[in-house]
Amino acid sequence: MERAFRPAYNLSRTCHAERKNPHTNADSQPKHLAFLRGHPAPANYNGRVMPNPIRVAVIGAGAFGKNHARVYSELHRETQAGTQPQPVELVGIVDTDTARAAQLANDFQTRAYASIRELLAHGGADAVSIAVPTKFHRNVAREALEAGFDVLIEKPLAATLDEADELIDLAAEHVRIAQVGHLERFNPAIRATIPLITKPMFFEVHRLSLFGPRALDVDVVLDLMIHDIDIILSFVPGEVSEIRAVGLPILSTKVDIASVRLQFANGCIANLTASRVSTERVRKLRFFQPNQYVSLDYARQDVLVFTVNKIAGGAIEGGLPQMPDVMPSKPPVIPEEPLRAETLSFLHAVATRETPVVSLEDGRRALAVALDIQKAIEEHAQRAHLDSLTL
Repeated sequence: MERAFRPAYNLSRTCHAERKNPHTNADSQPKHLAFLRGHPAPANYNGRVMPNPIRVAVIGAGAFGKNHARVYSELHRETQAGTQPQPVELVGIVDTDTARAAQLANDFQTRAYASIRELLAHGGADAVSIAVPTKFHRNVAREALEAGFDVLIEKPLAATLDEADELIDLAAEHVRIAQVGHLERFNPAIRATIPLITKPMFFEVHRLSLFGPRALDVDVVLDLMIHDIDIILSFVPGEVSEIRAVGLPILSTKVDIASVRLQFANGCIANLTASRVSTERVRKLRFFQPNQYVSLDYARQDVLVFTVNKIAGGAIEGGLPQMPDVMPSKPPVIPEEPLRAETLSFLHAVATRETPVVSLEDGRRALAVALDIQKAIEEHAQRAHLDSLTL
């Protein structure tokens, strides 16, 4: 009989999620005044927005960095046009590949820098987006936090839990705003679904993509599936108690397709499939909860709900149980680019010193489950003798 991987969740794995968040203030003090209790705000902070632009930079000039720079540039133009409530200024692109940094800086009419130190020498920034390969997250984020920058770190938070813990400690030590880039939290379809949640007990999730050269430094679990891991963890209370998983490398040296079954301590089951070698692009999440089925399409930003209205007293008609009414409905969804919404949320946290919507502790929790899934895949591969099928 196939064995299930049981995550070794213990105090060392949960202590950061349980301890007091470094950006949380006393009950007697409004959240927006948190910096008065040791959380320094930028000098032009006024409790709502900063009248002078928040100076932002992007570290990493690859595909992710380009998207972050694009959004900041759009917000910068809106600032210049007087249509952006929170003024923003894109002050630079940082990358050790100076040619690539220069090209991106030219595209978005800003300056290029070869290092954080060089950025600091030219006036620095208030906040940065970190969009470098995952293996560099810890070192780059550490340098940024020590330089006094608030940080938005692309997912996954780090390569290991030890590195994630170090970043959590550094953000607390330097009293910086730190957010993880789990952008599906800002998908309008997810936001429309949150008010519907009662007690989800069964999930079916599919995230399929065409193969491309992007993000091949990590496997499909840390590249794609971690989005849905984070969403499910935000929907379901309690810990993951059991994991069953299988995955295979197809076109790269890392796992490109994976199927996972998570079981939570409260009995909820989540089946997740992620592939970056598909012939089509699919982004769907469906779940069942008492008397309700919810179907969500990330890409279309669409939510469909079926609610069962049970017949009082189990009425009988013609000798057969009377069928309950099933009422379909579509919650209103306001379309918005998730990355733009994520960026605006980060800038709001920078301006108000409030805890980000997706904290480093949230990123650590998703990373912990993703790493346990990787272990389960490795154990399955060993039991099934799949070494001959790998590249």
